[in-house]
Formats: sequence, structure tokens, C-alpha cells
Amino acid sequence: MTVSAAQARWLRAMPAVFVLIWSTGFVVARFGMPHAPPFSFLSWRYALSCGAFVLWVRWAGAAWPQGRQQWLHLAVTGVLMHGGYLGGVWSAVKLGLGAGTASLIVGLQPVLTALWVSATGSEHRVSARQWLGLLMGLGGLALVVWHRLGMGEASGPSLTWAVLALLSITAGTLYQKRHVQPCDVRTANLIQLAAALAVSLPLALLEPQAMDWTGELVGAMAWSVLALTLGGSSLLYLLIQRGAATQVASLMYLVPPCTAVLAWALFGEALGLRVLAGIGLTVAGVALVTRSR
Repeated sequence: MTVSAAQARWLRAMPAVFVLIWSTGFVVARFGMPHAPPFSFLSWRYALSCGAFVLWVRWAGAAWPQGRQQWLHLAVTGVLMHGGYLGGVWSAVKLGLGAGTASLIVGLQPVLTALWVSATGSEHRVSARQWLGLLMGLGGLALVVWHRLGMGEASGPSLTWAVLALLSITAGTLYQKRHVQPCDVRTANLIQLAAALAVSLPLALLEPQAMDWTGELVGAMAWSVLALTLGGSSLLYLLIQRGAATQVASLMYLVPPCTAVLAWALFGEALGLRVLAGIGLTVAGVALVTRSR
């Protein structure tokens, strides 16, 4: 198999690999969040990830982005897509919002992205077929996580953090697609994570709970750094760089169904007919949105 064929196969597999890795984020939260406050956990995650990327960049001799403006754009996306998104999700979960409810709220990102693209015409007008796919995906998403919605689990503060996460990941995706020029994913991620650390660390210093370094927390931290940040965030950057914002955002529809499957495999959570129907509807909706014209 030639190098070009191998690269083409990897490019085709990137969306599926990204969804699988990104879906483990809520599973990691179940292991790690009971033992740490959200911004302290994230500050450690960003700091360790920055250290890993520094070693990677130095070893590979990766090129840095050209121009102060590109550094600023990358810093903005880092604050939004790491600091705002993860900070909002973990804070909402810490305040009692269920992981299914949080994923449902954040899962509205493709709808917001499509509305923005359609209203501004920054890429193309969203077609009727794509709108149908977005609605199908939202319906399937609701079927997957609806059974997790518990009475009284949501509060004003927790919902506010979840909505902040939704707005942050949506704005970060659109901002990166519009302003960030193609550059090495390793140096780009390093700048983004350093910016996220700069805004998260002051908030971590205000948290009264200390980090309880249990085995579960250490495992959650290791997976967060190695798989979610070095792997998942890098793939997200490449996907946004290569694809339209609406198509990339639609992949987020697959995260809650994939999370449900992982929870069934790891924790024995039941997969009923409603969940299976939701997974099928979501996959069909994503196919409609992402299918090329």
C-alpha cells in the first residue's frame, strides 16, 4: 500500500476516530470528577498537555504559526474550545447536572452552527436536506439521552454552565474556521492549551476543594491528557481545518449515542429500543448533513 493510499484511508477514518475518542470525555468525568474540582482538574490537564506538546514540538521540529495575529486567533479559539467548553461541561456536572442532560444541551451545537452559517452566508446556505438531517439528528439525540433526564437534577447555575459550554464550542468552531490559517496542529494546540490554562488557573485558585489523587483520578487525568487532548483535540483541529463548519459540528451528534454504547460496555447501562432507535436516527441525520452535494 502506497503512502498516499495510507493517508487517504486515515483521512476517511478521522471522523470515526474523533467521535470515539471525544465520547470518552463523559466516561472520564464519571471516574475523575468526584475527586477534584473542575477548574483544578482542567488546569492540571492543560499544564500536563502543554508539557507533552512542548516535547513533541521540539522532537519533531514543528513549525510555529506565522505572525502575531495568528497567535492571537489561536489563543481565542483555545479559550473558547478548551477553557469555555470543558470548563462549562465539568462545572455543570460538578453542580449536579447529569452527563446525559449536559450532552443533550451541548449536542445543540450543530443547530446553532447551521443557523449561523445560514444567516451570515459565511460558507454556504444550508440546504433543506441538511436542515432535515440536523432535525433528525436532534431527534435521535433526544431519544438517546432523554431517559437520563432526572427530575430535579438541573438548577440555574448548572444550566448556565452547560449553555456556556454550548456557546463556547459553537463560537470556537466558527471562529477557528474563519480566522485561523492552516498550520502545524502540534504548535497550534500548544498555543490553544496555554491560553486555556491562563484563564482556568485563576479560577482553580478560587476553588475550596483540594485534588484527591486517587487511582481513578490519576487514570482520568492520564486519559484526558493523552487521548482526549493530544488525540481528540488534535483531530478536532484538523477536521475543522479541512471541512465545513456545519459538517464538523454535525459529528457532535454522534457523541451522545457513542457515549451510551461505552456506558453499556463499561458500566452495564442498559441499551433499550428507544436508545437504539435514537442511534439509528442520529446516524441517518449526520449522513444527510455531511454528504457532499
